[in-house]
Amino acid sequence: MTPLPVITGFGGVSPAGRSSFHRGYQRLVESTLSQAQRQRLIASLEGLSNSQSEKTPADILLRNTLIRPLETNLFDPQQQRVHTHLTLSPDSHLFDDQGDRGECGELKFRVPRRQLPTVLPPGWRLIDEASEHVTIACERAEIMLASTIEMKVTSAGQLPSGFDPAALYASRNHPRALQMTVYGASDAINSLGIDWTRIRSRVAPDAISVYAGNCMGQLDSAGFGGMLQARLLGNKVSSKQLPLGLIEMPADFINAYLLGNLGTTGTSVAACATFLYNLRQGIKDIQSGESRVVIVGTSEAPLTPEVFEGFNVMGALAEDSKLRALDGLAPDASFDSRRACRPFGDNCGFTLAESSQFVILMDDALAVELGATILGSVSDVFINADGYKKSIAGPGAGNYLTVAKAAAAARSIVGERALRERSIVQAHGTGTPQNRVSESAILNRVAKEFGIQGWRIAAVKAFMGHSLASSAGDQLMSALGLWAHGTIPGIETVTEVASDVKRDCLDFVLKHRESSAESIDVALLNSKGFGGNNATATVLAPHVTQKMLCARHGQKAMIGHAKRNEAIVAISADYDAAASRGDHRILYHFDNGVLGEEALSFGATTTGRCNSMKVGEDRPSINLDVKSPYAELAV
Repeated sequence: MTPLPVITGFGGVSPAGRSSFHRGYQRLVESTLSQAQRQRLIASLEGLSNSQSEKTPADILLRNTLIRPLETNLFDPQQQRVHTHLTLSPDSHLFDDQGDRGECGELKFRVPRRQLPTVLPPGWRLIDEASEHVTIACERAEIMLASTIEMKVTSAGQLPSGFDPAALYASRNHPRALQMTVYGASDAINSLGIDWTRIRSRVAPDAISVYAGNCMGQLDSAGFGGMLQARLLGNKVSSKQLPLGLIEMPADFINAYLLGNLGTTGTSVAACATFLYNLRQGIKDIQSGESRVVIVGTSEAPLTPEVFEGFNVMGALAEDSKLRALDGLAPDASFDSRRACRPFGDNCGFTLAESSQFVILMDDALAVELGATILGSVSDVFINADGYKKSIAGPGAGNYLTVAKAAAAARSIVGERALRERSIVQAHGTGTPQNRVSESAILNRVAKEFGIQGWRIAAVKAFMGHSLASSAGDQLMSALGLWAHGTIPGIETVTEVASDVKRDCLDFVLKHRESSAESIDVALLNSKGFGGNNATATVLAPHVTQKMLCARHGQKAMIGHAKRNEAIVAISADYDAAASRGDHRILYHFDNGVLGEEALSFGATTTGRCNSMKVGEDRPSINLDVKSPYAELAV
């Protein structure tokens, strides 16, 4: 039988806060929480914001989350550094310190010798070469004048104020996305409630996979951004900027510094659908039996001036002036940054965000054996391209295929009636005029063809912004929270659906809506990426997953699972409480347990045929009796 990929842990950090134990989800629906739930949410935000020593009022902690005005700990959007090109000629009246104008038709100026370039620009000549200061004479000089500008976009989905992932471990000038990876993956692993050494003792080293990355690379000063800017800013390129800027580096960090993992690794790059592409890799590994445990995730930190500028010149972002125009405000009036992203409403662009989201999958047999907490399962992820396109950023036909196949897969498991009445879509919902039309048309058409009336549509980017590669991870976090707490987060930045949105068969949830945890059997996560990277996942609720496991393993096995799970739940709860106190239990092991040849041993049959390999003494053997599917063609 095909193993079922079961979700047994998840974690991360986003504009909503810590992801594990649904704390980030609780921030989305904060107004619906009981007093006890709200206290736990506030405690988790305190643990992130380093505010335990000085008590921060709850309203300030809440205000310092989600989409909000850009904070200057990243950069100052009001005074963004730029260089302006300037040409000096004799008519520029440039004088030296003696007031001499220079020879006819020449500029003349003195500079410190150490500031001269190795190769002088054409037409420059030196005067007084022996001194520490030299005089330059030239016909013209091209210079870059340092200046500042005010950015056109000043809203973003930022991690909670005061949270600094670099301060939680020996970050060694790591790019921000990798700092977030260390925190996010640690949070997911700690949420398991199962010591990782116990998992390693049950699972062969080559049966643990890690698929993690991002779509932009690390573009801040510690990664590719700093490397590309260095010479133009008069700085030196460091030895770390290029390797740490690579897109697959989040997976590399998890393998090398968190887990010491030896299994399959890598990442898919699919623009805004990257998380779901990695999720597909993970579930395929489990379904094929190649892996028994998979860590899937993305960590995106795109809040740099250059990325804002790049998206904005495409017309993709919600500029301040456009937001004012939408609300009928004066050009210099203040506006509500909270409402910058308005999926499926009258809108003007998306809002950039940073986020790190990770999920841990196990095959169903291992999850039952270990007593792991069952948070849901992922049966399928469908991926299709758009075919021929007019614009690389424009919509196409591929997303019709992925949504239709995901709905059909759900129907085959939960049945026709459950798909029609007990399903929900976590839409891509970027907040752009193009997306509201194209995605609503896709969802409406699929709903019509499958006989669905009032298909519930949610869009978490309304609260958190668009975290690019991590956006579907944000959607999954919201779906898991819905099944734990029973509230569908509303698209509360929108007062009414835009007139050009297709909605004959759709029910856009604009206000938080109470819905019992077991009233929704399946969630479809939808992603649409630049270039025609379309992906839709079929995610099954924990109560549906439990029924499937009971049908496969029997009631007795599930009773045993429930009993083993009691201790795991207690350990998980202890971590949740510790994280809320600021003890995040970061997993980071630099230069620890590095394996050499002495750690390897090989096994053989009685005939001397090598058939196994062992790495260390505390892990199961790796099977080398590999059967190639092409063995029958051997020559």
